[in-house]
Amino acid sequence: MVFEDRREAGQKLASLLGKYSGSDALALAIPRGGVVVGYEVARALGLELDVIVPRKLGAPQEPELAIGAISAWGNHEAILDKRAIRVLGVTYDYIEREIESQLDEIDRRLVLYRGDSTPPDVTGRTIIIVDDGIATGYTMQAAVVGLKRLEPKEIVLAVPVAAPEGAETLSRMVDAFYAVTTPTPFLAVGHWYHDFLQTSDTEVIDLLRKQRDEMARNR
Repeated sequence: MVFEDRREAGQKLASLLGKYSGSDALALAIPRGGVVVGYEVARALGLELDVIVPRKLGAPQEPELAIGAISAWGNHEAILDKRAIRVLGVTYDYIEREIESQLDEIDRRLVLYRGDSTPPDVTGRTIIIVDDGIATGYTMQAAVVGLKRLEPKEIVLAVPVAAPEGAETLSRMVDAFYAVTTPTPFLAVGHWYHDFLQTSDTEVIDLLRKQRDEMARNR
């Protein structure tokens, strides 16, 4: 299955999540592309939409190569790929600097997207974390670990496409896991979209505002 774009992917994903329609569940989308998917899920199910911002930890000189991820909230726990760190010879001084850099970026994005870096009140609520896809799963793992510190009732992960290995690992960490497809071979998230253009900050802000306004009208 190849999705036309993130909007279509979100609509297909929403069809798997009907049990949460009209509930008090909160959809937390991972920016930027995950917010487009999350908006379609929240709109279809009548849910509040917000963001959660875990960040990938990039390797020295190769920032797109993940050596782990850091959580947005909780105790800012780091998920580290110890094998990659060992093979690449990454020093712990570098890891500490990269963590601080990404924590600064997390705060910047949270304030930009939602005006505040403090987490929403999720205590006792069902939380649906949404992204546009899962490859290694490090950022999603970081999101889950940080969110658990805030004591939600249950954590649900929902994505249009996931690598089978990442899906297996993450499904053991949460209460429920949904993916439209878990193809083999996986290749990359973008391989499963015809249109995988980068989502802008402006689009993220507009979609969050649009869903807030829609929820307010329906109260």
